[in-house]
Amino acid sequence: MEINISDKEINDIVHRVVENTLALPANQPEAVTTPQQSGPSNVTKKVVAIGTDHGGLDLKEHLKKELIKKGYEVIDCGTHTKESVDYPDIALAVSKRVTSGEAWRGIIIDGAGIGSCMAANKVPGVRAAMCYDYATAVNSREHNNANVLTLGAGLIGTNLAKLIMSTWLTTEFGGGRHAKRVDKITAIGKSYYKDGQIS
Repeated sequence: MEINISDKEINDIVHRVVENTLALPANQPEAVTTPQQSGPSNVTKKVVAIGTDHGGLDLKEHLKKELIKKGYEVIDCGTHTKESVDYPDIALAVSKRVTSGEAWRGIIIDGAGIGSCMAANKVPGVRAAMCYDYATAVNSREHNNANVLTLGAGLIGTNLAKLIMSTWLTTEFGGGRHAKRVDKITAIGKSYYKDGQIS
């Protein structure tokens, strides 16, 4: 069942998330350069790679517009039509942009978000999380330092997807006890890959 949330409700929730998780005033602007700004800025624009299979094309376009509106630079890894494509190819394209440093974060969409999450997590250096509500978006960033978000277009509506994405992008990694655990996740991946080859 799709949950309908108004844009005002989303904005109110996102402001509360920013205030609570980052200890910033709710009206403080995001730390990105917006397209409307002119002149030099000392704030680095954050680049987000986004991609989808044919099942999530409409949602990708909505999220892409939202990212641009919020001042993020977007790398669109496809697909661009509703002709059938394989989600592992899209997941790999987005993941490579993140692990190469070309993108700060990645977002991948498919029907359920599960397959793309599995595919992305095969790429060393990726910590992909499939999120389906506010709590999973916060947890995946605060506890797991996720750098790729996967969404299921067939499971969540556009407004909920925007809420998840905004929450995920603005929630900082908690560090502390979580850092040791994330280091262990990284070590597991490294233990299976030597010189780019599976050992």
